[in-house]
Amino acid sequence: MEITAAMVKELREKTGAGMMDCKRALADANGDMERAMELLRERGLASASKKAGRVAAEGVVEAYIHAGGRIGVLVEVNCETDFVAKNAEFRSFVHDIAMHIAAANPAYVRREDVPQEVIEKEREILRAQALNEGRPANVVDRIVEGRLDKFFKENCLLEQPFVKDPDKTVQELVTEKIAQIGENISIRRFVRFAVGEGLEKAQTDFVAEVMAQVRS
Repeated sequence: MEITAAMVKELREKTGAGMMDCKRALADANGDMERAMELLRERGLASASKKAGRVAAEGVVEAYIHAGGRIGVLVEVNCETDFVAKNAEFRSFVHDIAMHIAAANPAYVRREDVPQEVIEKEREILRAQALNEGRPANVVDRIVEGRLDKFFKENCLLEQPFVKDPDKTVQELVTEKIAQIGENISIRRFVRFAVGEGLEKAQTDFVAEVMAQVRS
C-alpha cells in the first residue's frame, strides 16, 4: 500500500513521533493507522513527545576537534539527570551531534533562534530573486515562503539531515534518543570555530573533509 504524506502527517499529529518514524511504522503496518500507532508505542516513540516537555537541566558540554585542529566545536546538550549525563549512550549521542555541527555548519539550533531581522533580510533577498526570475506577482509570496522554509532547513541544526543517516533529521534523532533513554534531551547551544574563518586565504573544503571522516 502506498504511504502518503497525508497519512504520515496524521500519524505524526496523533503520536508526536518523528516524520520518518511515522513513515516506517505505516510501512511496517501496511498502511493500517491503528497498527502503526501500536508499533510506535511498542518502540517507545509515541511517548517521546511527552518527555520533551520536561525540564532538562543536567547534561554535558562536548568538544570535537577535526583532525589537524582546523575545525573545533563545543556543544551543550541537556538531559534530566546526572545519571543519564554520565551514560555512555548519551555521551556517544552528544559526540555525534558535535561531529554533525563540524560537518554541516549550522548557524542556529532551531528556527525560533533565528533573529527576526535575519528572517526579514532573507525575505527581501528571496523576493528580489523571485521577481528577477520573472515570477508572477500573485505567486511571489508563496515562492518566498517556500524558499524561506528551505533556508531554515539548511541553517537550523534540528532540521538538517543527520550526517551519519541523512534519511532522518537531527530532531528525529533527538526524538529517538528520548525514547531510548527515557529522559528529555535538549540541544541548548553550540559554537563552531574554523581556522582562518573570515580571513582572506586559499579556500579549503573543510566541510567535505569532516563529512568524509564522519561517514567512514
